[in-house]
Amino acid sequence: MSLPSPSFSVASRVAYGTTARACRSGSRPLVVAMSGGVDSSVAAGLLCRAGHRVIGITLQLYDERRRPSELGQASGALRAKSCCAGRDIMDARAAARQLGIAHYVLDFEQRFQSTVVEDFLASYRRGETPLPCVRCNQHVKFSSLLSVARDLGACGLATGHYIRKAGGKASSKARCESTSKVESISNGEEANGEAGDDGEFDLLRARDLAKDQSYFLFTMTREQLAFLHFPLGDLRKDETRALAREMGLPNANKVESQDICFVSSRYTQLFPELASSSRRRGEICDLSGRVLGYHRGIECYTVGQRRGLGLGGLREPLYVVSLDAERNRVYVGERWALSVRGVVLRELNLLGALADFDDGELSVKFRSLMTAERARVTFTRSGKGAGKGSGKGSGKGSQLRCEVTFARAQQGVSCGQACVFYAGERVLGGGIIDKTIGYDANDGTSDVTAKDVTAKDELDARENLDEVAVAAA
Repeated sequence: MSLPSPSFSVASRVAYGTTARACRSGSRPLVVAMSGGVDSSVAAGLLCRAGHRVIGITLQLYDERRRPSELGQASGALRAKSCCAGRDIMDARAAARQLGIAHYVLDFEQRFQSTVVEDFLASYRRGETPLPCVRCNQHVKFSSLLSVARDLGACGLATGHYIRKAGGKASSKARCESTSKVESISNGEEANGEAGDDGEFDLLRARDLAKDQSYFLFTMTREQLAFLHFPLGDLRKDETRALAREMGLPNANKVESQDICFVSSRYTQLFPELASSSRRRGEICDLSGRVLGYHRGIECYTVGQRRGLGLGGLREPLYVVSLDAERNRVYVGERWALSVRGVVLRELNLLGALADFDDGELSVKFRSLMTAERARVTFTRSGKGAGKGSGKGSGKGSQLRCEVTFARAQQGVSCGQACVFYAGERVLGGGIIDKTIGYDANDGTSDVTAKDVTAKDELDARENLDEVAVAAA
């Protein structure tokens, strides 16, 4: 079908910009991941306008009506702010019909259950705060779906994420070195590659920082980035909706997906042991180890949580400072005790070179909605082969350890969340927070005291803790 031309220049720039130039492959199709929301539908529409043969694919990740007991849902309930189930599949199909493109629904329920839902539960049981959206992008959308797109002979996979991709041949000083080596760490494993292959692209934050989704996308590899396209990276949300109405898309005014898609109300409904009389109750202790009360299961708590502790008669409000899954204890303290100097990361994924971290002008985010904070990122090797150079194959058998030191103390930092690195608008990668550097519940000590927390820290902490409270509600 023929679609009208965009009514404002920014849409034209997106439709006929980087994506169109990078994926001109004759009759080869371009696959678009269509969740049923307005963003992915407009992404598909823009690519149609750019002259691509577009195939829309929607993943069915769970069935709320068929598996209410397994995912803790009310039987027959369809949620308005979820994605990839029920009504969303119908919305994606209707959008594809309006655009005149082929559309297919693939059953990825088993993959989603094993890589996202089970990881979500395991993370809480370890006393961490999980990131299911990151895991879904990592193991389902940018892994399994990308493989499907390749199998179809597609020239690329496009999504409706607000993020940008740009050629990066001159953006990293490491890529200009005579060795032309780019050292990268992908999904916890060390690898080396030649600059100019999959490493020629950079991942950039969205033009509209209020909609930027880079925090949830740091796990993509350079090889995946070379195959991916993000048509909405230069748009604001209101421009996306205007384009949707112009294209006549039936989901132009659909409410955004904001919640964890497989959780109907409280995430604790997903834990069968919490409904059992044999659930593991444990102690709630202050920083000195004194028992103040008892918790109803460590899975019910997250760092920064204030409400629902069941502790009365206290002079000052107390917050969850840390969770000790091994001892089955919840440690609480005053707000200053939430402050940490830095974090140690696991599951590193770097999109650039280690030399990119030498300049010191870096910032990090450990929550998606926070303003990026200045930090120093350092890497050290441990184990066999450490310190034997930086060429290809060096350090074999060694492990790379990453430590992030914040320029000022931060609050509301939780293990299990991501810490993402930025150099200006460029996304350098990130990792999962494995340990915080500050208060240590195991020995009852802290290198951060109340006097370290400034008035600005307190203001920022309220924003971070409000975000934590949403997850704990």
